[in-house]
Formats: sequence, C-alpha cells, structure tokens
Amino acid sequence: MSEDDFNARTIAEFRANHGQVGGGFAGAPLLLLHTVGARSGEPRVNPAMYLKDGERYLVFASKAGADSNPAWYHNLKAHPDARIEVGDETVDVHAEEITGPDRDRLYQRQASLYPGFADYQSETTRTIPVVALTARGA
Repeated sequence: MSEDDFNARTIAEFRANHGQVGGGFAGAPLLLLHTVGARSGEPRVNPAMYLKDGERYLVFASKAGADSNPAWYHNLKAHPDARIEVGDETVDVHAEEITGPDRDRLYQRQASLYPGFADYQSETTRTIPVVALTARGA
C-alpha cells in the first residue's frame, strides 16, 4: 500500500471514529495535520501522533527514522499557520520548531511513552524535529 493510500485510509477511519484508529496507531494520540504544500501551494492532510504539552500539541517529524524530514515539516516551515483535527474538534494553529535542550527533553518524553520514537532517532543521523502547534489567538 502506498503512503497516500495509507494516509487516506487512516484519515477516513479517524473521521469516522471520532479521532480513534486501529492498526499501528491503535490507542495512540493522533491528529490530522492540515498544511499548505511548500512548493505546490496545494492543501495537504497527514495523520501524526502528538504529545499534549499544556495548551500545545507537539508533533515529531520522525518519518519512521528516514534520513529526510517528512513533507509536512517543510510545509510548516514555509507556511506555519495550519489547522489540526483532534477528535471531533478543528483548531487553527501556529507551528514553531522547538530546538536545543527543550527539544531533547520533549523528544525523550515522547520516546519514553512510545519507544518506537527512540528507535526512529537511532535509525537516522539527523536530529528529528519537534514542532509545537499552538492554537492561534490563544
């Protein structure tokens, strides 16, 4: 199954089940990230695991440990105002990358909750970005 097919199925299941999906995401906190393509300008939607941090939603540009960042990361860098779906709620957000010791602490927290994230970081030489999504107007 292609990544596009996987994403389309996950998105449909998310919306049909109030933000809950099965498979590899079963029981995991998942949101749908709406971005604008960095080069194309086209709207994009990607499922992503998140970690709630106060009022922020943290997403991790792991791309399952690949040596390149996912397209949605580049989209957020180019167009940081985005939208997320969490459960049945839609929230307009602003994206900001977290770096340095704060990034390390938050990534470690995610990896301790979901050990696959530790594996992803060990599989690549890049530092996996952590992006905070904060409600606009909050």
